[in-house]
Amino acid sequence: MIMSKKTITRTDLSEAVYQKLGLSRIESAELVESVLDIISEKIVNGESVKLSSFGSFMVRSKNERIGRNPKTGEEVPITPRRVMVFKPSNILKDAVLKGNSKPKSR
Repeated sequence: MIMSKKTITRTDLSEAVYQKLGLSRIESAELVESVLDIISEKIVNGESVKLSSFGSFMVRSKNERIGRNPKTGEEVPITPRRVMVFKPSNILKDAVLKGNSKPKSR
């Protein structure tokens, strides 16, 4: 199995929508942008986004902690922050494990 190292872009997603749904290229691009904007807005507002058979995007708060500078070994405080995490669905995990290109819904 050969894995592609290509990064999928918004343009690639728009082209896939164009090919599969038959919308115009402009409509396809607008649809992809709209979906990504909605997902981004919800995540920025601290809401979780769950996409069935794909996974969940969540915002998690991390407390302040002490870290170390790897070069000097000096202790440095790491400030509290919010981070986004992605948890893949079991369907997606199984598809990745088996090398399937298309996850099967349960």
